[in-house]
Amino acid sequence: MIERVHVIGSGRVGSAVTARLRERGVAVDDDDPDLVLLCVPDTAIAEVARKVAPGEAWVGHVSGATPLAALEPHERRFSLHPLQTFDRSGDAGQLDRAWAAITGDTEEALGVARELAERLGVHPFELSDDDRTLYHAGAVFASNYLVTLQRAAVRLGVPADGLVPLMTRTIENGFDLTGPIARGDWTTVEAHEQAIHEARPELEHLYATLAEATVALA
Repeated sequence: MIERVHVIGSGRVGSAVTARLRERGVAVDDDDPDLVLLCVPDTAIAEVARKVAPGEAWVGHVSGATPLAALEPHERRFSLHPLQTFDRSGDAGQLDRAWAAITGDTEEALGVARELAERLGVHPFELSDDDRTLYHAGAVFASNYLVTLQRAAVRLGVPADGLVPLMTRTIENGFDLTGPIARGDWTTVEAHEQAIHEARPELEHLYATLAEATVALA
């Protein structure tokens, strides 16, 4: 049972994780922990892992794309990646309703990851170590590129505040496709492309690529 966790890193994820563990009555310190959780940048995981003294404690990281091999030389290892975006507030509520990808070399490791997920209040799903990079690319599509789409829409003249209810309703409607492509209105699509070409040519390729992908995927 996880009763004592040493969280290394106090950034966006680490601060929220620390706050949630404390809410759930888990001691968060480095005094003989059951588990050491690395909440550091991906590029620092291997270096930090090597500095953690080998022992009985499990060692895990919260990276989406980094393989378990980065936790060498530790054999009692796992990963738990919250499928969520975080701000700098350290608010544990950011973990509410989030899912989390868990990866482990053994069933015991997956069991530890599931227990940690329960403590954090997130919904775990298993992810193969070999599939991590592709999975993380998918997460980037859904989160990081959403920011790109919002900024492109603003650049084309849509009020930023007006986009929030539009984007929220799209999610609440179960990502049901509407608009000119759903209607087969290619005249409007071509008019969009011409207007963007004339006013915002830097977005022309992005619009065309997304239109093609929408036809193929949606």
